[in-house]
Amino acid sequence: MRLRLVAALLLSSTMLAGAQDAQKEFPAKLVGHTLLPANTIIPAPADAPADLKVSGKFTTPGKRIEQAGTVMGLSGGRPTGLSTPFAGQPVQGFSGIRSLGNGEFLVLTDNGFGAKANSPDAMLFFHRLKADFEGGKIERTATTFLHDPDKKVPFRIANEGTDKRYLTGADFDPESIQPIGGKYWIGDEFGPYLIRVDQTGKVEAVFETTVDGKPARSPDHYAVTTPGAPNLPVEFNVRRSKGYEGMAQSPDGRFLYPLLEGPLWNAETKGNEEVDGKEVLRILEFDVQAEKWTGRSWFFPLEQKGLAIGDFNMIDATTALIIERDNGEGTADRACAAGQKGSDCFHDLAKFKRIVKIEMTDANVGKSVRKVGYIDLMKIADPDRRAKQGAIDGVLPFPFFTIENVDVVDLANGIIVVGNDNNLPFSSSRDPKKADDNELVLLSVKELLAAK
Repeated sequence: MRLRLVAALLLSSTMLAGAQDAQKEFPAKLVGHTLLPANTIIPAPADAPADLKVSGKFTTPGKRIEQAGTVMGLSGGRPTGLSTPFAGQPVQGFSGIRSLGNGEFLVLTDNGFGAKANSPDAMLFFHRLKADFEGGKIERTATTFLHDPDKKVPFRIANEGTDKRYLTGADFDPESIQPIGGKYWIGDEFGPYLIRVDQTGKVEAVFETTVDGKPARSPDHYAVTTPGAPNLPVEFNVRRSKGYEGMAQSPDGRFLYPLLEGPLWNAETKGNEEVDGKEVLRILEFDVQAEKWTGRSWFFPLEQKGLAIGDFNMIDATTALIIERDNGEGTADRACAAGQKGSDCFHDLAKFKRIVKIEMTDANVGKSVRKVGYIDLMKIADPDRRAKQGAIDGVLPFPFFTIENVDVVDLANGIIVVGNDNNLPFSSSRDPKKADDNELVLLSVKELLAAK
């Protein structure tokens, strides 16, 4: 009996140690910081319809505003200092990143102004950037606009009646991008869909999503329609704005791993998908060569209900980095008084902003990935004073509402890049009165990348 008790205690201790290891925090040191100013606007292409020369005309619900710069952006009710409509297209928030080496990055601009209804004049595009982490500046070296002249998109788009058929934020919400074999694969949040485009941004294919052999659709999917009578049901299993957020690729480019931002709805339990009492997000697997879903998936367990992920890229064949975050923004030094709101203070502070290392293998297909450890983005050490803005007593917090970019830059030396999505002009997470810039930081995280 005593031996059984000892064995049980040892097993319990081992299990507890494993759980604690899964939550182990590792340090992060700032080694570079650069930014692109919030108010970075580019012209629409010369052959774009006149409607796309000015963006943000529909950000006021129920109204169309034509005059540029007349509607102040708000973040949690606070004026951000930038107003829509914009004379041109804002480069604005980056929702996905891939390191290309030599300080160059492929980044994807978000859908426009945050929703399908308010973004029909926001063009969709991705960029190539050159980042100067010493000087603190970002150069945009190329921009590629998405378009569908061959009518590969299976539904009516905003610019249906044009020859070039430029895509907008009313068509898709692009959140992640992966270059493979001269093509670009984009994960969309509306459908959710997978989109393949060529090097010019021309759509070649749009793939529907299936999970466990069944369609996965959000209320923004073209096949989900409003019922004809109030007593009739409408069915979808992906919550709005919770489609694909991150998407990794295998090191050999054979597979894509799109990751949903929110849990799937389980119609049988009438609740979100859970494993062991935690809400989970699906990591799906898509065979690039066969152009079909493999049917395999993994579960990413959220530490708390209501959290979301921001980006997802592989470290090697079995481990990866995922951003896990809350919806707060701002730092405690500029917090509002308890229970209060104001134009010059933060009322819902950033608390949970992490980069998590996970392990996903053949052995845990259909199960939860293993969380190896994490870094806390709210306490990035800055002993060498490399921060260009936002540092507090030798620490650079990254207190943004949405942090949607992470990738490995230099595995041998333990360097990663992290970036925010500034939701222009609707986020002010560094200064409560000022629209956020697009920031990229280089972090030394050797211990996290080496952790087993």
